[in-house]
Amino acid sequence: MNEEVQFIIDTTKEHMDNALDHLNKELANIRAGKASPAMLRGIQVDYYGSQTPLSQVANINTPDARTISVQPWEKNMLQEIEKAIMLANLGFNPMNNGESIIINVPVLTEERRKELAKQAKAEAESDKISVRNARRDAIHDLKKLDISEDLENNTIDEIQELTDKYVKTIDDLYDKKEIEIMTI
Repeated sequence: MNEEVQFIIDTTKEHMDNALDHLNKELANIRAGKASPAMLRGIQVDYYGSQTPLSQVANINTPDARTISVQPWEKNMLQEIEKAIMLANLGFNPMNNGESIIINVPVLTEERRKELAKQAKAEAESDKISVRNARRDAIHDLKKLDISEDLENNTIDEIQELTDKYVKTIDDLYDKKEIEIMTI
């Protein structure tokens, strides 16, 4: 196979992998009622004047399905961590017991579950668009090459198969997340 054609296929696959990685990260941030350290992933804490990810100043774990425990490595960080969790506006009410911060994850209402499922669906659709855009760009680049019609058609078929595979994977990830969100 032509090197340029292989490069187009590899680049397309890389773009599609990036879309899948993005979706996995976004879906991990959508809480499904079950406590998870990922719920606090985006929180930044003021650590001696610089914004630092919470995971770099504390140990985060889940002792049970409804509780997140945040154990700072330095006790003087308790107030900063508590403030950062409140400012993140995740709907959590952190409790500082002097040693660690305990977060009770509230049970989601039916209305909130539907909102989260809709948010997950929007993320999945956005990433399907990214996959399709990668396909469109690949076909556009392929048409610019001076290659045989057979090679061009075979490569377009291969790119379409990749697209179908990634779209199906995105649909499967969304379906799994929707079930997780809607399960009480």
